[in-house]
Amino acid sequence: MHKVAELKVLYFGTPVVLIGSRNEDGSANLAPMSSAWWLGDRCMLGLGNSGQTTANLRRERECVLNLASSVMVDAVDRLALLTGKPEVPEYKRRQGYRHERDKFGVAELTEQPADLVLAPRVAECPIQLECVVEAIHPFEGPDLNATAFHVRVVRSHIEEELIIPGTHYVDPLRWDPLIMKFCEFFGGGENIHPSRLAEGWNMPHRSERALG
Repeated sequence: MHKVAELKVLYFGTPVVLIGSRNEDGSANLAPMSSAWWLGDRCMLGLGNSGQTTANLRRERECVLNLASSVMVDAVDRLALLTGKPEVPEYKRRQGYRHERDKFGVAELTEQPADLVLAPRVAECPIQLECVVEAIHPFEGPDLNATAFHVRVVRSHIEEELIIPGTHYVDPLRWDPLIMKFCEFFGGGENIHPSRLAEGWNMPHRSERALG
């Protein structure tokens, strides 16, 4: 039997992406997000307007989408409540966000140059997609302050062991993406790590590991 429910969160399960971009002074920025979907060689990214990544994509019009595997959950969680913006909005402060310039250092990840864009790749990510911004759309609504970025993939870097030999396809049995599901981390169908984001957003559930 179904029940009518006005859900506050609709993150039913999407892959975690670490978006690499360049700040105005040329330094690297890295931000985790999970509002992304692909169609062909295009991708739509949903980002809040208060973040540094949104400002960078508007200005530079390029990025790298670094797809995190499930084994990278610790590094991703270290980035969860950080912002590259020096001025942190009060609502983000209440959720536990703080400014951090060196995102790669805090996450203990390795910055790697891209081939066709200036935005950074993450060496530890098995899949890295260099992208250019093709269109920018306001994402409007009474409680929204966000932007949808339409990007095109111009070069893909894939860990060799993930490619089916003799093809240009990723082996879905080998690729285990880190999934964000209702602000909790999942890999291989299991809740694999406590989430700082879930704490910051006061989600009513707790990870199985925290309960164990």
